[in-house]
Amino acid sequence: MTTSWNNGHVYIPPKHAVDNDEAWQIVRDAGAGLLIISTPEGLASVFVPVVVSEDRRTLTSHVAKANSWWKSVSGDTEVLAIFLVASAYVSPTYYPSRLENPRVVPTWNYVIAEVRGRLTLHEELEWMQNQVRAVTGQFESGRSPEWRVDDLDPQYRDQQLRAIVGMEIEVTSIEGKAKMSQNRPEVDQKSVRDHLAERTLPEQNVANRMKPIS
Repeated sequence: MTTSWNNGHVYIPPKHAVDNDEAWQIVRDAGAGLLIISTPEGLASVFVPVVVSEDRRTLTSHVAKANSWWKSVSGDTEVLAIFLVASAYVSPTYYPSRLENPRVVPTWNYVIAEVRGRLTLHEELEWMQNQVRAVTGQFESGRSPEWRVDDLDPQYRDQQLRAIVGMEIEVTSIEGKAKMSQNRPEVDQKSVRDHLAERTLPEQNVANRMKPIS
């Protein structure tokens, strides 16, 4: 199976489209995402860290067993996973071109990926231990010292594993979008980037992801 683009999910003008490799990089950069499912009581969400398989066919995660979210999952549950890595308000005052053409309005710049798939639950102790080992290894990598699941007392480790439920998403599609002022003249793009670079950390994050304009 290969992942594909699905029309009609996210509105993506051509200027804001990213390819599959870039979309998967957004997922990895985010590290965690919002999983949304439909339940008899309506839509329900949970925010969790994820691990992307090497072949990009599956995402794995886990959720606290005390969280009732997982109880609405059945064998054919569809899930929407949303990964946001950059987001910032853009003021019309950032556009030098407004001095010649004042017909401008505020907007929002952001980088996001949307993964759809089918969700399966796992409660096997070995599966959950492997998943927790993978997710902590992913985020502990490069730290000194690194925290390791295998350093835990086995009895305590198994007690903690029994308090979670594993989740595996079989990916059916991925879409990515980078709305970064590409529709504005270069003078405006540069100005937006420069203004955001001088503001809060989230705004600086957007500036760093915008294409440099010389």
